[in-house]
Amino acid sequence: MRLVNDESEFQRHWDDARQEAGAAFGNPELYLEKFVEEPRHVEIQIVGDSNGRACHLSERDCSIQRRHQKLIEETPSPVVDDDLRERMGQAAIKGAEAIGYEGAGTVEFLVDKNGEFYFMEMNTRIQVEHPITEAVTDFDLIKEQIKVAAGEPISGQNYYPKLFAMECRINAEDAGKGFRPSPGTISHLHLPGGHGVRVDTHVYSGYTIPPHYDSMIAKLIVSGQSREEVLVRMKRALQEFEIGGIKTTIPLHLRLMDDEGFKSGIFTTKYLDDFDFSGL
Repeated sequence: MRLVNDESEFQRHWDDARQEAGAAFGNPELYLEKFVEEPRHVEIQIVGDSNGRACHLSERDCSIQRRHQKLIEETPSPVVDDDLRERMGQAAIKGAEAIGYEGAGTVEFLVDKNGEFYFMEMNTRIQVEHPITEAVTDFDLIKEQIKVAAGEPISGQNYYPKLFAMECRINAEDAGKGFRPSPGTISHLHLPGGHGVRVDTHVYSGYTIPPHYDSMIAKLIVSGQSREEVLVRMKRALQEFEIGGIKTTIPLHLRLMDDEGFKSGIFTTKYLDDFDFSGL
């Protein structure tokens, strides 16, 4: 991706991007898009059936990112009101029904500081962060995918959050050193538990994390009656989460749980660009 701030920069960035795309993907074609200033990354979970119908399961806010990769997701979004939720949900449904989409999928948007939203892409699969939607809607997305594949219709209704939920992606990375990968053998593992806490992981004590794949090794999902309760519960769960032998993003997540900017809910996808990583 290249950001063009001035017309005089256009040709240089265009040529560089075409060269990179051709080398990486064997196809130098590019998309030219509007640059959205101070954006939030907000996505809508949808499910479509073989009858051409679709419903949405409200939004997830994925604005805490590093290098365009999500680190924390939450629902409902701190900046989405009922009107914006309905408009985004209906736009996602309209798009899904227009292409006859079947199964679970996510329509991803950028939301600007004025509350306008812009289509970014659609992920035609289950997302890493789907458990927070399940936590606030009592809706089993995996089960629904199987039902749709069997030709059964969706319920036809839209689902709205009854609770609050947040997910922290636990990556084998050293956030204090530019998110440098930290492969190696896990010497000790203790998973948090308790009411409203869920951990999805494949690792165990003695497991060796290879350097060849994505660095995510666990997902910590917390739900509660309010965003404030979720923040307190997430901090407690992170404090209990022990992974020995490697570096992880747990210390960064803990710092964010105490960070006033993050706690306020007012942040953009650029929030970590100026964040204090010292001492992590």
